[in-house]
Amino acid sequence: MTGPTVVFAWRRTPPPLLIGGAEVSQQLLAEEFARTGWKVVYLGSHEAPWDGSAQIGHLRAHLQAHGIEWEEAGGEVRYMWNGVRCRAVPQDRVEKVLREVLGKVRAELVVTSQEGAADLAALARRSSRVAGWLHSVSANSMDVLHGEPHVALATSKFVAGRAQTQAHTKPVVFYPPFAPARGDERLLTAGHGRDGHLVGGVLMVNPIPVKGSALLHRLIHRLPGRRFTLVEGWWDTAREFAGYPNVHWVPGTYAMGPLYAANDLLLVPSQVEDAFPRVIVEAGLHGVPTIGSSRGGIPEAVGDGGTILHPDDVDAWVQATESRDRTGLGAKALTQAMPLVRPCLPELAAAGLIPATGVG
Repeated sequence: MTGPTVVFAWRRTPPPLLIGGAEVSQQLLAEEFARTGWKVVYLGSHEAPWDGSAQIGHLRAHLQAHGIEWEEAGGEVRYMWNGVRCRAVPQDRVEKVLREVLGKVRAELVVTSQEGAADLAALARRSSRVAGWLHSVSANSMDVLHGEPHVALATSKFVAGRAQTQAHTKPVVFYPPFAPARGDERLLTAGHGRDGHLVGGVLMVNPIPVKGSALLHRLIHRLPGRRFTLVEGWWDTAREFAGYPNVHWVPGTYAMGPLYAANDLLLVPSQVEDAFPRVIVEAGLHGVPTIGSSRGGIPEAVGDGGTILHPDDVDAWVQATESRDRTGLGAKALTQAMPLVRPCLPELAAAGLIPATGVG
């Protein structure tokens, strides 16, 4: 390889197999590097870092579904995704392959995060600038700081305030990258009255206990006239909501745009301190406001584009969900979200991670 090179290295799957917000954010940034002429290597694993379970079957199926050809040999899967050179290896080979990659190319930047990232950061900083991406305030996410990356990219001001960085690490607030809503989806947003729009439709993603499923059950019960669309997240909880006539269950999907466009309110009733939920901004890009809990970085993501309530105040959530005045908040949500659809490389250059000449 010649020219500027950036390496994304972690122990989760490389694109395009998405699990949560961290995967989406890193994929979008990797694709931006590729569009601006960088050589991009994305190293990950086809074994889950939390339990070692095999994900190679899911990866193959996803690549096949998208018409992507791949090479597979010696336990490694290689392919190209939107200009990004992806490599998926067994967990016990991640460090070895990273060492080999950095021995062959001069990487201007290595981006790492999540499980076991401290070791990857410590390895990479011997030859490259290193960014440790803090996707949450969990110990799992903050562990990368022990590898002393040059810069800690905090996904919100809330996360930056929790990061205990060492002298060798500079904390920088770096909001996640976002893609604009497609024009055909935006036309279906609340207030436009197009066919397919659920008037008064309420959307929630990842209805599990830590994300506020207990409160959700009470809202569904107390608001039988409202149509709730629930999207599977980390695991399938469909059976818990099967008895409600006003619930539409959607299995896990990558195609969130039509769901944002078909509803006029998003619920984020998390019981935990979420860092900066992507769903809030994505919904805002469709003109959909959010009712969010007062935990963590949720108020920061909502801003003026919604309502913030204590997650235990059920009556307040019922009242806010029942309100039919969505138009004004929807416009504010769009205004709040639009600045986050921006080129991200200039921010990395300002943080000293890449040269200003490499921002495209």
